[in-house]
Amino acid sequence: LSTIDEFPFMEDIKVNFGKRVKQLRLSKGYSQEKLAEISDLDRTYVPGIEAGRRNVSLEIINKLPKAFEIEMHQLFE
Repeated sequence: LSTIDEFPFMEDIKVNFGKRVKQLRLSKGYSQEKLAEISDLDRTYVPGIEAGRRNVSLEIINKLPKAFEIEMHQLFE
């Protein structure tokens, strides 16, 4: 069985993704609660994403670009 300690790049992925979500959220002028509302997420979920504590599913990744009114690839730039 593997642990996150064996794959430190996994943590970097979550942290970097969280930073990108926060950057996009702030550029839109959204609060975390507003982003959660328009993404149909629980209001406690967005802070976890931004802090790099959430392993975000494909379903969530599909919701975020719609909320930001961007193309999917822009979420990862």
